[in-house]
Amino acid sequence: MKPILSRDQIRLLDRHAIDVCKVQSLVLMENAGRGAAEVIEGRLSQKPGRVVIVAGPGNNGGDGFVVARRLSLRGHDVRVFLAGTRDRLKGDALANHDAWVGVGGAVDVVGELDVERVRAETSTAHVVVDALFGTGLDRAITGFNAKLVEVMDAVRDRLVALDVPSGMDANTGQALGPVLRARDTVTFAFSKLGLATSIGAERAGRVTVVDIGVPDALHRAVGASALLLEPSDVAGWLVPRGTATHKGASGRVVIVAGSPGKTGAALLVARGALRAGAGLVTITTFPETADAIDQRVLEEMTARIDPSRVEESLASHLEGASAVVVGPGFGHDALARKAVDHVALHFDGPVVVDADALTHFAGRLAELRAAKGRLVLTPHPGEMGRLLGVSTRDVEADRFGAVSRAVSESGATVLLKGARTLVGAPGALTVVNPSGTPAMATAGAGDVLSGVLGAELAALGDAPRAACTAAYLHGLSGELWVRAHGADRGLLAHELADGVPGAVAAVTRPPASLPV
Repeated sequence: MKPILSRDQIRLLDRHAIDVCKVQSLVLMENAGRGAAEVIEGRLSQKPGRVVIVAGPGNNGGDGFVVARRLSLRGHDVRVFLAGTRDRLKGDALANHDAWVGVGGAVDVVGELDVERVRAETSTAHVVVDALFGTGLDRAITGFNAKLVEVMDAVRDRLVALDVPSGMDANTGQALGPVLRARDTVTFAFSKLGLATSIGAERAGRVTVVDIGVPDALHRAVGASALLLEPSDVAGWLVPRGTATHKGASGRVVIVAGSPGKTGAALLVARGALRAGAGLVTITTFPETADAIDQRVLEEMTARIDPSRVEESLASHLEGASAVVVGPGFGHDALARKAVDHVALHFDGPVVVDADALTHFAGRLAELRAAKGRLVLTPHPGEMGRLLGVSTRDVEADRFGAVSRAVSESGATVLLKGARTLVGAPGALTVVNPSGTPAMATAGAGDVLSGVLGAELAALGDAPRAACTAAYLHGLSGELWVRAHGADRGLLAHELADGVPGAVAAVTRPPASLPV
């Protein structure tokens, strides 16, 4: 896994590289700009291309001057606008301004009255580079700078941001005044927390981390705030099956789910579990629902919960289960709550607590600390909000904070769904899953994830690893569907389940590139 750093950790990293590793700050900026220039050149649809760089007076602007010099020396037509006067430049930013001018480059200083000139130049450029504000921004952009952000945002399909898109909080991904949406973001040394959030990922576009000349292990001196999951991690956890493997050794997953009108949820969980490798899958639910499901099952089995003796009948059905999934489409009535409580609190094996089961624990999150088994909670932002007693907007404003709080209060592993699914566990850094696609915004996708997770819990036992593996395979299945169909919509949840074996194959026998 790759470390993800906060704004303060990045500052400490730079300081440590300079003071302890004796790497000059000017060298760090040169390496950052050179790496960014290489990425930008690779994105140019026309070579030589016309590049417009909008630079600020700080170090992000200094990176932009290096990019300008590097691209110009490779034959590209580069125009640089500076938001502010030269006398505001200091240190390395000033040195690289002067180096750009020294090789014959021009710097067009722009002010309040020059916005339309910038707009005209950016509208015809092949690539526009945002070097206005970097990770240090901690207050809202206003005035003239806000107008520059709006001008650049008008060409977002050709926009490359340096480090983080201007206007984005590097820690949360939230907007600090107007904020850019870039096609690409080139970030330096390590990824940043804000880029790993749902909203930050949307604003950053395709993120590339470039080397600035410090050891990968340097983050240990300053710490990390999260970890980015890599395909190699998942491949290492997917142990090949032995020749003598049989269905009983492949894990028995019991699914406590479904209610009248919501039988599909239970069936999708089962399909996800089977496609992820579970040897035996049993849908356990109340008689009326089981009768309806019986008409549709093939590989799955069914079992009935006796409404007059919920706990006793559940105990017999759960005997011998390798993992349990509880909640999808199960309902909110008193009988459902009794069943959910029994599974979540009294089953002594691994349990996925999802959907309606999470709603039953709204306001009761701390009760899960008394659970006998290892729990994985899988809320979407709305469910997380109900668990924590806050709004969905509050959750999305600080996804890392929400996961940390849910882990602390429940003592469980927590998987927060979203465009960058997060997995938190007691005593561990939160892990960010990079795989997935907007095509997965379809009914039943979360049910499939719960089934995949149930199968991975049965196979691996380790709850955090199972959660990471399931999230990655689930997202990769969606990406493979998009590659096959060339569309960003139309994916059905059962197709997501059916794509999991292909995702497993892609991870264990990877092609040239996978999401990182």
